[in-house]
Order: sequence, then C-alpha cells, then structure tokens
Amino acid sequence: MCGRYALTSPPAVIAERFHLLWAPKIEARYNIAPSQMIPVVRETAEGRLLALLKWGLIPWWAKDAHIGAKLANARAESLASKPAFRDAYRYRRCLVPADAFYEWKPVAGRKQPYCIRMRDHALFGMAGLWEHWVAPDGQVVESCTIVTVDANALVGELHDRMPLILAPADYDAWLGAGTREAALPRAVAAEEMVAYPVSPLVSNARNDDPACLVPIDTP
Repeated sequence: MCGRYALTSPPAVIAERFHLLWAPKIEARYNIAPSQMIPVVRETAEGRLLALLKWGLIPWWAKDAHIGAKLANARAESLASKPAFRDAYRYRRCLVPADAFYEWKPVAGRKQPYCIRMRDHALFGMAGLWEHWVAPDGQVVESCTIVTVDANALVGELHDRMPLILAPADYDAWLGAGTREAALPRAVAAEEMVAYPVSPLVSNARNDDPACLVPIDTP
C-alpha cells in the first residue's frame, strides 16, 4: 500500500519533470498522510496543471464523504471492475509527484518505519485516479487515490504492495485519453530503488520536517 509519502523537490523541478505549464506554489512536505490535500498532476485542455486534491477517493455517486477514508489506495487489479474506481480509471487519471514513500516493518515487537526512494533520489510519479464529488449541500470536493501493485523484491521485504511508480516515458500513456485499455506498466525494479530505516517520528503525521527522511542506525 502507500499510506505516507514525501514531496520535497523544488517547484521548478516538479514543473520540468511533469511538463507543467507553470511551476506550482507549494512547499516541501516530508510526511504526507491520507485525508490531507495533496498535489496531483492532471491533463487539461490547456496542458498539464498541478492541483491540490483530498487524498482518499470519494466516488461521484457516494452519498457522503466518509467512504474516502477507505480509498486512499486503489489496487491496480480492480481498477476496471470495482465501482469505486472504474469511471475514474477510464476518464480521470492523474500523477502524484513524490520523492519517497514510507512503509513499516515489524521488528522486535514494534514497527520500524522505512523510507523507500529511487536509488538516485530522483523525483517520481505515482499513478493516481481523481474524482469530482458534489455533497448534498452543494459543496464540491475533488479527491484522489494512489494506485498500488504487487511489491517488487525490495519493497516486498516490508509490505506486499507498493505504489505504481511510472517511468517518465509512461506519463503520456497514463494521462492520455487514447490508451485507457492499455496494459498497466510493471512496478519499478528493485534495483532502481533503495530502502533505509528512519526515525519513528514519521509514524505521527503531525511530524512533517526533514528529520523524517534522515537515515538512522537500527539495533
């Protein structure tokens, strides 16, 4: 799964990597959690833009917003069939920029957090879906979910799922309208990634500072 991640790259780097029309005005985040507003890349008639959406998908047909708490992730295997995801999979795809994500490994009766990122520390894009939901009182909420796949060998030591990280060459195909039924790209190879233990600070979403990404020694 993907329940925490970080986005620390400068806005200009984000704009260049995802070919945005202009650099977004966002600050570095070190411990992003579900239910928060997160930056996502969407294709528009004018070009690619970055928008802030609520993390936790609320399907357009939902009676209330509570379902979003259960839909921070979407299994790739069920995108085309599960009612909560199939419309967004066909028509409303997005990319979620990230520099790292976190997983927890049981160690001696506790959970040790690990940071997982690209070996070269490069910015990457996670496959996502987004939705436009109108509440009974007329309030509009745009929300999103992060697509997950079976973990590669590296992440598999920590969890059986991982976010679907797309190669830059796959961004157009994921966002484009003409390839909706194309096969999903494979997960990033373990050799391209690195994982290391970090402070338990990251286990509390209120801790959102550079210390979350700093490697630590473990007993």
